[in-house]
Order: sequence, then C-alpha cells, then structure tokens
Amino acid sequence: MNQFDTVIIGGGPAGLGLAYPLHSAGQKVAVVEENKWGGTCPNRGCDPKKVLLGAVEAQVKSDQLVGRGLNQTPQINWPQLMKFKQTFTDPVSDNSRAGLVSAGIEVFDGHASFVDEHTLSVGEQTITADRFVIATGQRPGRLNVPGDEYLLTSTDFLSLPTMPAKIAFIGGGYIAFELAAIAAVAGAEVHIIHHNERPLKQFAQDAVAELMNQLKAKGVQFDLSVETQSIKREADQTVIQAPDYELTVDQAFVTSGRVANADTLNLAAIGVEADRHGIVVNDHLQTAQPNIYAMGDVVAKRIPKLTPVSGFEAAYLSQELVESGAAIHYPEIPTVVFGMPRLAQVGISWQTAQEQSDKYRSQVIDMTNWFTYKHLNEPLAKAWMVVDKQTDQIVGATVISNEAETLVNYLTQIINAGQTMKQVNEQVFLYPTEASDLEYLG
Repeated sequence: MNQFDTVIIGGGPAGLGLAYPLHSAGQKVAVVEENKWGGTCPNRGCDPKKVLLGAVEAQVKSDQLVGRGLNQTPQINWPQLMKFKQTFTDPVSDNSRAGLVSAGIEVFDGHASFVDEHTLSVGEQTITADRFVIATGQRPGRLNVPGDEYLLTSTDFLSLPTMPAKIAFIGGGYIAFELAAIAAVAGAEVHIIHHNERPLKQFAQDAVAELMNQLKAKGVQFDLSVETQSIKREADQTVIQAPDYELTVDQAFVTSGRVANADTLNLAAIGVEADRHGIVVNDHLQTAQPNIYAMGDVVAKRIPKLTPVSGFEAAYLSQELVESGAAIHYPEIPTVVFGMPRLAQVGISWQTAQEQSDKYRSQVIDMTNWFTYKHLNEPLAKAWMVVDKQTDQIVGATVISNEAETLVNYLTQIINAGQTMKQVNEQVFLYPTEASDLEYLG
C-alpha cells in the first residue's frame, strides 16, 4: 500500500535535501517528480549556466590582458562548449533518481494532484501520507501576447546547438543580463528589451547603470521602455513588435520572470492558498492545511528564491518534521547577477541607506585601481557600502567586479556575525586577495 509518513512533491535540491534526512530519521518517505530529477538548478539553471559562463570568463579575462602578457584573445567554440556542458547535465536526472532508490526512498514518476489533504494521485496511482511537502519550484513565465508561442525560454538557450547571429531577451531581470553576457561574448548581436527604464530594480540604480555600460561595451543593446505587444515568425526569423518599435532577430527569448509551479496541484480543493508568486506559508513553512508544507522556489516570499535558500529550508524542515521547534529564521542572504562583470549585493539596500541617512553611513568606493583588480586589468570594480552609524557594523553592500561574488560572500559572513569594522580589521588575511581589501571598505 502506498502509505507514507512524508511525501515530497518535487525532486529538486529542496526535495532531495529533505528526503534523505527524514529517511535517516526513520520515516517512510516518498518523492514524486514529473520532470527531470535533480530539479532546475543542475539540469537547466545555475549549473549549466555557470559552465557556459566559465568559457566567457576565460575569454574576457584573456582579452583584458592582450598586450599585457597575452598575444590574442581565445574565441568561444559554442558546439564544443555545449558538449562540455552536457557532461554535467546529462547524468543528473538518472543519478538523482538512482540515489534515492539506492537509499531505500520510494520514487514516483508523474504529475501529482491532490485528492484531499491526505491523498495524492500520481498518474494511475494513489498515495496517502500523514504529511506532504510541496517543493515543485518555478518555471519560466510567458508574455501572454499574440505570438507568445514563438518565444523560447532560458531552458532553450542553455541547450542551443549553435549560437544565433542575432537574438533578443524580452525582460530585464537576472536571467536576461546573465544570458546576454554569455551570448554577446559568444559572438551574437544581443538586445535586451525591457518595459520600463529600470531593469534589475532590486539593485542600486547607479550599480545597474555601471553594469549596463560594461555590457554595452561588449555589444549588448538595451531597448528600454518598450512594451512588447506581439510576436511574429517570418521565415526563419522572429519579429518583436511594440508601439513605434519593431525588431527582427533570429531567436527571441522570454526572460520576464518565473512562475511558481503551484497551479496544477489542485490546491484550491484542499484550501491551500497560492498565486503566480507561490504558495502562502507561515513561519514554520506550513500552509493553511496543517499537514501540508511548502519550501523552495514554489513559496511566495520576499527573500531571494535561490538554490541555497531551498537547501536552508530543507534543513529546517528535516528538524521541524521530526520534532516541531522554533520558527524558521533566515540570515542575510546574498544575491548575484552572474556575468562579466558580476553584480552582487547583501543586506541593507543602498536605497534604504540613502532614505535613512540619519541611521546609516553610506559611501561609494572605486576599487578599479586597487591591485586586486588592476593586476588583471579589469575595467571596473566598485563597492556601495552601508555601515550602521551607531554600532559601526557593516550592514549592507553592493559590489560590481569580475569577482564580486567572492567579496560579497565575505561581507555576508561579516554582516551575519554582526562584526564591527574594528573587529574586521583585527583579522589577518592573505594578500593580495579580495579578503585583504576588507579593511578599506568601512
């Protein structure tokens, strides 16, 4: 009989991160997955993107040193790069599923739909459980305009057999900036089309402007305040139309956000609240049905929807579902736009610091001529720092450079530890590194 203590819907990082510890705790656990086991990140998200970006990094860093020790810039061979990417992505789904089976965790392949709060249908099978955990993640959003079906998604981009000569990304968020950086260095003519003047609105406006200037230098064109109204496919090209605007490209990709995979689970029938942003939960990751929980990107939340956050929530529920305890508490969580350069941030935003200047000290630090960056001939390195005036603690930072994520990871540890600048300066770090620059950021 398909009766379990806990059934997890979704075999991605969150689902896998919860299944193993619950099984080790003695629970009878099952995991349901209708797509690729392992989830978005390793199959069609952050991991394959980072593999492609590795070649971009090598090309950009080499180009910065041409005439300064290197004679020429290497060129990206896209088909070879895609084959290399596949060595990472191809084994993921089978290995993820096999790992669960080997551990003694039952797996079900197929679409899940709730019959009632204790019963789930998966294809022709019925599963019952004391509790369920929904970890179904997100999928690329759509434009919902005439011709929307002609638009490809980020999933398609990460599997392109060849790089089109001319492409467009509709939507100015993380994904557009990251994929545009890859495509431009790979040789494509690239357009980012955004409906207003403020892409990447989560970041400090000045920092976004700096990133845009760096991408423009690599050939990316920004078509702002363009509200796409229709898409056409003519011969082998895609035509994007808006008032007083028309662009013809070889391929166009919709990058206008992501939608929670909560709309096909029959949640309304069991009283679980959800919308396109995700499933509503309390501070124990519990839905309105006490025995049904949700975690990962499918949850409606203000904090960044990132793979490490999903893992953090899985670790929390691995304790909560064994012995109920305290509410979940999130640390300050960093986020990054991967590209060349990177744009990363953590903590109190620059905008908040400006609005509350009586409470926060803020300064922009140009690091471009610091040895850490100058020895690589980087064109730009800056930090927007926020310090609490009363405590002298670093409480926020935005950084742009080729190594921004490294510096922001250090700053995240400092912020979460509540360290003052005096305490930071009492540490001795290896020189010359991003860490040894920390003492100059307060």
